[in-house]
Amino acid sequence: MNQSDEHDLGNFSDLDNGELTTCEVGDLEILVCRVDGKLYAIEDNCSHADTPLSEGRLSGFQVNCPLHGASFDVRDGAHSGPPAYTGVRCFEIVEGDSGVTVKIDNGNPEGEDGPQKGFFQTR
Repeated sequence: MNQSDEHDLGNFSDLDNGELTTCEVGDLEILVCRVDGKLYAIEDNCSHADTPLSEGRLSGFQVNCPLHGASFDVRDGAHSGPPAYTGVRCFEIVEGDSGVTVKIDNGNPEGEDGPQKGFFQTR
C-alpha cells in the first residue's frame, strides 16, 4: 500500500470551465483544469514527448500534447492511443472552502513497469 501526501495548491475559484493552469509541488509540475465545474489534476508532461501538456489544448475531458497531438483524459490520465503508449499520472484533487489540495502518491511515480520504453522525440 502506498502512502500519499496532501499539498495545498491555493484557490482556483477563478479558473473557468475549459481553462488550464499549472502549479509546482516539489519537482513535479501539475496541470490543473476545470471541466463541467469540477477540477482535475494530472502530471503536466506528455509521456511520449516530454512536453508540457499545459501548452496544448483542452477539448472536453481530453488534453492534447502540442508537439504530436497525443491525447490524455484528465479524469484518469489515460492515453487515447499513439503516439503515446502510456498514460500520465493522475492526482486526487479536493476543492474546499479554504482552497484546493492535491494528494500525491509516494509510490513509484512511473508505475509498476517504469517509464515508457522506445523511441522518444523531444523538443
